[in-house]
Amino acid sequence: MSPFLRFALAGAAATAAGNGLARFAYVPLFPAMVTAGWVDGGQAGMLGAAALLGYLVGILGGRGVARRLGVPGLLDCGMGLVVLALAACAWNGGFAWFVVWRTLAGIGGGLLMALAGPATQASVAPEWRGAAGGVVISGVGLGIATGAVAVPALLSGGLPAAWLGLAGLVLGLWGFAHSRWPHMVLTGEAAEAPPRAQLLTATYGLHAAGMVPPMVYLADLAARGRGLGLGIGAAVWLVFGLAGVAGGILSGRVTDRIGGRRALAIWLAVQSLALALALPPWPVLVLPAAAAAGFAAVGVTAVTLTVCRDVAGARATGLWVRCTAAFAVMQTLVGFGLAALFAATGESHLAVFAAGFGFSLAGLAGAMGLLRKADRMVAG
Repeated sequence: MSPFLRFALAGAAATAAGNGLARFAYVPLFPAMVTAGWVDGGQAGMLGAAALLGYLVGILGGRGVARRLGVPGLLDCGMGLVVLALAACAWNGGFAWFVVWRTLAGIGGGLLMALAGPATQASVAPEWRGAAGGVVISGVGLGIATGAVAVPALLSGGLPAAWLGLAGLVLGLWGFAHSRWPHMVLTGEAAEAPPRAQLLTATYGLHAAGMVPPMVYLADLAARGRGLGLGIGAAVWLVFGLAGVAGGILSGRVTDRIGGRRALAIWLAVQSLALALALPPWPVLVLPAAAAAGFAAVGVTAVTLTVCRDVAGARATGLWVRCTAAFAVMQTLVGFGLAALFAATGESHLAVFAAGFGFSLAGLAGAMGLLRKADRMVAG
């Protein structure tokens, strides 16, 4: 196996486990948890927000853990935490029990997301960095798609079987990736403070806010909001994941051709379209909304990873952590806010997706500002 694929596929396994399965396999489980009476709708939304809070903790602590354990050690730590958290959710210990373990699942995902992408890009030749970043981030979409297929099958054995099956899938990914982890030294210039890049950070944060509704409520929108049932809800989430794989892989090619900032504006326009399609009460629009949302969710992240390296060079890890922390902060705050809004409006999907549409438009405006700023610099 070439070094490019060796490191990129290991990084993809990390993001598939930490985000695709640890966080997002919960989306098709959301209506199943409510239907089974383990939690109610408002509590299920809060569990999604708890995972986002844990994700923030993992992102912020990732570099510090990596300095003590090394990058491979941090990645092993994140995978182990995800396996444990998923397995623990197989027992119906009540709402507080689930809050603890969904938070820890988020922490594991944050640790993996903080370093998998930058370490992979630092471990491959410069001409392969865009493609490598796209492969690593596309692992999120692959994990989402895997969860969308696996969860309905596993649910035939009950909710405990579904949670334990997800833990087993992560254990398999860990076994594949363990001997292939990328290495990166967090000393010297790589340890220096990155440029502030405030507009890039804000734009990525607004992208995160806009993606909360599809990332948490999409399957429930299809299953209960549009009356299509749990099976269609899981199928819609599968479409989200497969489109995410396409968005992540294609982003590397597009970024190399037209530049990261221009690609970022295109992907955020697709995100705005996705949220707009979720607003009318027509079941036929759920599928294209899911495809566009998945394409944007993974693609924007992959493009931003490459833009961070373009802007910060060897200090890209610090800027990526800052952007990802902004992502986590926004998703945590907006996640809790939308959970409260969802409960207060009698579980109105229109309310939460309309809020996401507004955030997405603001993110698109930020991306256009970045593009204009870059054009002015070139002209100057």
